[in-house]
Amino acid sequence: MPRDNLQVLNALDGAKTQWYHFTAIIIAGMGFFTDAYDLFCISLVTKLLGRIYYHKAGSSTPGSLPSNVAAAVNGVAFCGTLTGQLFFGWLGDKLGRKRVYGITLLLMVICSLASGLSFGRHPNDVMATLCFFRFWLGFGIGGDYPLSATIMSEYANKKTRGAFIAAVFAMQGFGILAGGMVAIIVSGAFKAQYPSPPYFKNPNGSTVPEADYVWRIILMFGAVPALLTYYWRMKMPETARYTALVAKDAKQAAADMSKVLQVDLEEERQLEKPGEKRGNDFGLFTTKFLSKHGLHLLGTASTWFLLDIAFYSQNLFQKDIFSAIGWIPKAKTMNALEEVYSIARAQTLIALFSTVPGYWFTVALIDKMGRFRIQLMGFFFMTLFMFALAIPYHHWTLPNNRIGFVIMYSLTFFFSNFGPNATTFVVPAEIFPARLRSTCHGISAASGKAGAMVGAFGFLYAADAIGVQKSLIILGVISFLGMLFTFLVPESKGKSLEEMSGEVEQENGNQTQGGRQSNTEIRIA
Repeated sequence: MPRDNLQVLNALDGAKTQWYHFTAIIIAGMGFFTDAYDLFCISLVTKLLGRIYYHKAGSSTPGSLPSNVAAAVNGVAFCGTLTGQLFFGWLGDKLGRKRVYGITLLLMVICSLASGLSFGRHPNDVMATLCFFRFWLGFGIGGDYPLSATIMSEYANKKTRGAFIAAVFAMQGFGILAGGMVAIIVSGAFKAQYPSPPYFKNPNGSTVPEADYVWRIILMFGAVPALLTYYWRMKMPETARYTALVAKDAKQAAADMSKVLQVDLEEERQLEKPGEKRGNDFGLFTTKFLSKHGLHLLGTASTWFLLDIAFYSQNLFQKDIFSAIGWIPKAKTMNALEEVYSIARAQTLIALFSTVPGYWFTVALIDKMGRFRIQLMGFFFMTLFMFALAIPYHHWTLPNNRIGFVIMYSLTFFFSNFGPNATTFVVPAEIFPARLRSTCHGISAASGKAGAMVGAFGFLYAADAIGVQKSLIILGVISFLGMLFTFLVPESKGKSLEEMSGEVEQENGNQTQGGRQSNTEIRIA
C-alpha cells in the first residue's frame, strides 16, 4: 500500500545497522539475561532447600520440599511475572517506554538480593518469605517483557528488526547458562571447602550447615547483571515511534533519534499538537480493534500460552526427568552439595548444546525464513520429539539408551528456541499499533506466563499422578495445538511496523479544497 510516512519513521526503517543498535540489544538483553537467571536458578536449589529445611530424622531418603511448597517456590515468580506484564505493558503505553523501563530493573535488583536474605524461625516461614520476594521479583521481570520487546522493535530498521528483537530474547539463553555455571562454581567451592559423606552413610552429616549459604548466593547473584546496566537504561531516549505516533511530537522524535543514530533527519512539520488525540485513535476494548487485530491478539496469546506450558515444564522439571532415567545419581548416594553440582552440570550441558544454539539459530535466520515458518517448524518438531520420547518411554529408561534420551530431550529444547519460544516474543512487538503495542505484548506475554504456571504447577502433580510418560504425551498434544494456532499469526518479515498495524496512512494531497491547495497529510489511524 503506498504511504507517506513521517520522515523520522522512514529514516528509522531505512537506517543502516549501527553501533547504537548493538548497544540497545545489550541494554535490553541484560534485562532478559537477569530474567532467565532469576526464573530458572530456583530449579537448581529446590532439592537443596528440601534437604536443609525438610529433613526427616530416620528417613532413608533426603528431605524434599512438600509438593505444595515446591509448587509455590517454583511457580510464585510466574504469578508476579504475569501481573507485571499486564501492569507495565499498560503503563508503557500510557507514560512512555523510557519512564517505566528503569523501575522494572530496580525492582529486579532489590528483590534478587532480598530473595537470598529470606528469613524465619521455621522452615515454612523461610519459604513464605522467599515466595513473597520472588513474587515481586517476578513482577519486575514481567515489566521487562513488553518494554524490552517494544523498545527494540521501535529502534530497529525493518530489514533486521526480527534479528534484533530475537537477539534481546536470546540473552535468556545466556541467563540460563549463567545460572548453571554460578551454581557449579558456588557448590563446587563449598564442596571442596566443606567435604561431607553421602546421605546413605550419614544422613545428618551429608548436609553441612554452610550449605545454607549456597542457595542464597546463587539467588542473589541475579542482581549483578541488572545493576550493571541500570545507568545505561536511564540514558536511553524515548523511542521515536512512541514520541511521534502516541505523544504526537514529531520534532522531539527527530531530535531524540539524531542524538543516538546516524540518520539524516530534516525538521518535521508538526501535524498535530503534542498530546492531541484524534477521533480515530481506537482503544483496546473497541469493536474496531477487535475487527482489525482481535484474531492477531488471539493468535499471539494462544501460541505463547501453549508454548510455555511445554517449555517451562521441561525447564523446571528436567532434573526430575534426568533423575528418573538415571542421568543424575540417586539422591541418597550424594551429599547435599554434590546434588546441587550434579543438577547444575546437567542443566548447563543442556543449555550449552541445545538451548543457547537454538536462540541464535533464530537470530540468524528469522529475517530470512520469516516468523511464521520458524514458529510452525518449531512446534512441529517439538510435537515429534515429545511423542518420540513418550511412546517408547520404557526403551529410553534402559541404561544403554539414556544418552539417546538426553539427545532427543535436548532437541525439544533446540526446536522450542529455534521456533516458538523466540517468535512468540518477537511478533507481538511488531503487529499492533504503537499506542497499544506494549499493552498487547504484555497481554500476550501474560498469557504465556499463565501457561508457565500450568506447566509449573500442573506438570509437578501430573508427573506424580500419571507418571513422566503420560505427561510427555500431554506436552506433545499441547505442542500440536500450538502448531494449529500459529495460523492465526501474520507474517511481519520485511514490513515496517506501521504497515503491519495499518497505523500511518497516506491521504493524497495536492487536491484543491475550497479554492486552495492542501499539503499531503499524515493520518494517524
